[in-house]
Amino acid sequence: MNSSLRTGSDRSVDVAAVALRATLGPMLISHGWNKIAGPGGIEGTTRWFDSLGLRPAAAHARLAAVGEIMAGAGLVLGLANPLPAAATVGLMSVAAATDHRGKGFFVFKGGWEYVGVVAGTAVALAGLGHGRFSIDGARGGGRTGLRPAATAATLGVTAAGVLLKLCYRPAPTEAGTADA
Repeated sequence: MNSSLRTGSDRSVDVAAVALRATLGPMLISHGWNKIAGPGGIEGTTRWFDSLGLRPAAAHARLAAVGEIMAGAGLVLGLANPLPAAATVGLMSVAAATDHRGKGFFVFKGGWEYVGVVAGTAVALAGLGHGRFSIDGARGGGRTGLRPAATAATLGVTAAGVLLKLCYRPAPTEAGTADA
């Protein structure tokens, strides 16, 4: 592991990584599973994504569900840092630009607070690394520091931007212009 990150106890950093992975990973898995098997099922998620302007909605509903489940599983297992964090940043960036757009900061008003915290936590975990108690750790360490954190942020935001450019077609607002 990057020795510049390890200024304190290695065990403390490893425990912190486990705590973050055990919090963020299952949350992502449950959100992805809810898109598939929640009250409206994948059909309800497809209708929701269609209302957001993501085209084709059925493909995006499935992609988001599988993406959340896979990113969450990668975090739980501590596998392939910084890729699960990058996927998380991408998912949250799309959510911020579509469902939470224009609703302010606070999540209780529909704002981007929640997705911002989730994305920021994922970037922090990418910088911290998955720790010794992970698949990455068992395979001889793993990436830590500024480079994996920046990679997670850059790759996630870039992927979200490309997806939005190619597939985001919101309905025109009442004023006759798209809310884009």
